[in-house]
Amino acid sequence: MCLPESKNYMCDVKAVFEPFTCKSLSLRNRIVMAPMTRAFATDGVPSTEAARYYARRAQGGVGFIISEAIGIRRSASRNDGRTPLLHGSALEPWRSIVTAVHASGSAIAAQLWHVGALPDAAGAIAPAEPLESPSGKISHDRIGGREMTGAEVADTIAAYASSARDAKEAGFDAVELHGAHGYLIDQFFWKETNARDDSYGGRSIGERSRFAADVIREVRKAVGAAFPILIRLSQWKLQNLSARIANTPEEMEEWLAPMVDAGVDVIHGSQRRFWESEFPGSDLNFAGWAKKITGLPTITVGSVGLDVDLVTSLRERDGASAVPLDALLWRLERGDFDLFSVGRALLADAEWPHKIAAGVNPNPFSKNVLRSLD
Repeated sequence: MCLPESKNYMCDVKAVFEPFTCKSLSLRNRIVMAPMTRAFATDGVPSTEAARYYARRAQGGVGFIISEAIGIRRSASRNDGRTPLLHGSALEPWRSIVTAVHASGSAIAAQLWHVGALPDAAGAIAPAEPLESPSGKISHDRIGGREMTGAEVADTIAAYASSARDAKEAGFDAVELHGAHGYLIDQFFWKETNARDDSYGGRSIGERSRFAADVIREVRKAVGAAFPILIRLSQWKLQNLSARIANTPEEMEEWLAPMVDAGVDVIHGSQRRFWESEFPGSDLNFAGWAKKITGLPTITVGSVGLDVDLVTSLRERDGASAVPLDALLWRLERGDFDLFSVGRALLADAEWPHKIAAGVNPNPFSKNVLRSLD
């Protein structure tokens, strides 16, 4: 057994290459390419370079790819025109990407996104439409858009369902709802950004989970019973790295239960550092607790294969360095989670899965890889 104190890079790596299934989704291994916003689309249409970028990771052996964030069928969903869409002229390029990924033995999900009131990172790109959110807030004391009316909330829920239908039509194997990092769904969760007095507000996290649950229900109607629905969740926000939705396992259960009841299939637990415990008194991380509470399959993510999180690495001149996988592997073997997402390490080396299997050290991460679609 791989022990927590092990320093062996290859400790029980065979567990990584066990197959996994969930409804119609069948994966050759437990490695997921994390969704990473790349902002290389033109007028919402992914480029031929994007097609090669995804195909290379499939050829490199990753089992499951989650696409970069894709704006849903609502004009206010994007804060940057370089974010891809999934309808109109963007549909055929995505079909080509899906075909190329499948040809190399990988599955792929479309991550559906609405930014809410959060502007682009630099604050320099004007969105096509005024930003919108539950209460017009970015945080408790910052206004970033307008408060959505009840009709606009309903239209947005319908837009998620329509975009999920587009994803299935394009050949994607699943959809993931981006409910993390301070974007729209997360703005409904977070009490700092949801001050609504209608049925989508509330003092408890269970009440504020209704929007996500209603999105899941409508997406399920759009894609059918066998098509997997994932949701990505986090405590931290881009607006506040130390923010928390749930401070205890009981609060996490109240948060997740409405989404489980609505029919979500997989929970993708995003942490800045996957090795950090979620609650005192246990070494389980976010994905570990989510699986324990719900019984659903979970994905962990957060600096896998690297020594520092994304925010820290972007601030440092030399970025992040590769580290042994023992901290991940013993948790995987113990059954804390079912899959794990790899982000920057896969940008640095598309052959990361093959190299892990062969016991070869992958290429080191450099911030330069963020500026290309190699």
